[in-house]
Amino acid sequence: MTPLILFSFVIAYFAILLVVAWYTSRNANNDSFFIGNRNSNWMLVAFGMVGTSLSGVTFVSVPGTVGAGGFAYFQVVIGYVIGYFIVAYVLLPLYYRLNLTSIYNYLQRRFGYTSYKTGALFFIISRTIGATARLYLVINVLQIFILNKMGVPFAVTTAVILLMILLYTFEGGVKTIVFTDTLQTTFMLLGLVICIVYIMNGMHLSFSDTIQSLNAKGYTRIFNEDVKSGGFWMKQILGGAFITIAMTGLDQEMMQKNISVKTLKGSQKNMITLSFLQAIVVFMFLVMGGLLYLYATSKGITTKGDDLFPTIALNYLPTAVSIIFIIGLISALFPSADGAITALTSSFCIDILGIKRNAELTEAKRKKTRRTVHLVFTFIFFVCVMIFKVINNKSIIGIILDVAGYTYGPLLGLFAFGIISRRTVRNHSLVPVICILSPILCYILKTNSAQWFNGYQIGIELLILNGLLTYLGLLAVSSSQRYDAAANEIADSEHPR
Repeated sequence: MTPLILFSFVIAYFAILLVVAWYTSRNANNDSFFIGNRNSNWMLVAFGMVGTSLSGVTFVSVPGTVGAGGFAYFQVVIGYVIGYFIVAYVLLPLYYRLNLTSIYNYLQRRFGYTSYKTGALFFIISRTIGATARLYLVINVLQIFILNKMGVPFAVTTAVILLMILLYTFEGGVKTIVFTDTLQTTFMLLGLVICIVYIMNGMHLSFSDTIQSLNAKGYTRIFNEDVKSGGFWMKQILGGAFITIAMTGLDQEMMQKNISVKTLKGSQKNMITLSFLQAIVVFMFLVMGGLLYLYATSKGITTKGDDLFPTIALNYLPTAVSIIFIIGLISALFPSADGAITALTSSFCIDILGIKRNAELTEAKRKKTRRTVHLVFTFIFFVCVMIFKVINNKSIIGIILDVAGYTYGPLLGLFAFGIISRRTVRNHSLVPVICILSPILCYILKTNSAQWFNGYQIGIELLILNGLLTYLGLLAVSSSQRYDAAANEIADSEHPR
């Protein structure tokens, strides 16, 4: 199949998204953009968030990990499920009780404005790096297998894709994304299932035969029992749980969709449904990865890692399957980028610029500010993707987990201290210092852990360590005076959201 035909399907798919965006953004206002008017259907949110939480990293990188690590990634997924329950029954009740538009308003009420701004800035840094890493992975696949053959430069590909995302999120925001993510998750899963079925049929394997063949190759092994290894099962499960708490429960992008659901009960149903759907889908991606390696062995293909799935799908499978793969890939791309840009716009407007606190701003001025910020973040995404193009030389999934460990750790420590402890921080100006020092200390420990701790390697538990150091730092600068929620509510009323 020619690259031009494949690219035409990308354009057709985008046209469908524009139609959905036009329909859902009619009569949209700022509340539609930020929280979907708190009227989202929990079932749509749950299903659509599967695509957001998995992204192109799962679509490309997770199958590629099977060759070296088998199904070990599923250890992390077990932790994810545990983490979703904690988010549903600890964090969501807090957000609904306080009627938050930005979840970082909690930090303002608990610690004051300095902590509030600090938390929001850490989210902005974290989500910008993580989302652009995911975006780069998928754009790079499209570039290598389609656009290079058409003579289109990488920078132009990136700009056009970001322009597409900008067009269908510009007005509707969360209200639009709830529907487009549902559509995109459907196409992503359809692509996955069809690819699995085709390869199984092509190799004359039933599902049970597939599992037996994968088991014979050692691909189905899940649990790593080496205590010193970064992939030790207990560390992976605990790390997965805390990654979900931090990257979902303390992430404005993910929570923005959840708190757009009308009721707390509906939002909790969404979260629990998402946890099990995600586990099933990731298991399917791991099976897909095993099948790809079996297929590669049978055909003498030596490609491994992130390039394996696209290489086989676009060069060795029939035209129809190649088209389905491309649609599935871009369906994994858009949810991870559109929601991120929207959430970053929301957080910057609400948390940093304070457009909801400024009573002098008219709705029209708020809308103009929000549009300007949305454009700026789109440009920032372009710059970051270009940087990844220059410097990236490792698996994107590793980059994302490392970034999460360093940047979400302070958020984890802040929220944990606020919820668990009733102590009061004596000097709020020290909070940003603690949140900066903790990742620095973690970097030093991670770099030297094998040498200092008899071969022990810090892996996915970096996030927990970072959060713990932040918590202990806050404890050190706090007093035994109990946090007065009522007094903070009065103080907060002087600075309306």
